[in-house]
Amino acid sequence: MITAIVLLDTETSQIPEVAAAVAELEGVSEVYSVTGEVDLIAIVRVAQHEQLAEVIADHISKVPGVLRTQTYTAFRAYSQHDLADAFDLGLGD
Repeated sequence: MITAIVLLDTETSQIPEVAAAVAELEGVSEVYSVTGEVDLIAIVRVAQHEQLAEVIADHISKVPGVLRTQTYTAFRAYSQHDLADAFDLGLGD
């Protein structure tokens, strides 16, 4: 599974509508309204790299109200569980 984090700048008056439309797109697993430099962050999960272009360039960027996207491809995911395993010295309890 390939995961991409997509930062979206939107028309300010259309943030909720853009978020709802993006969340409905195939390949988009989550959309967050956030504070800071961007308006929304979308998490895209696809099976193949070629699908990233389809989801992001062909669909997300064409949603009315989207002004700009910036995409980051994830190399590795770390969860609390993964971090605990990474720092486990195997010394037992």
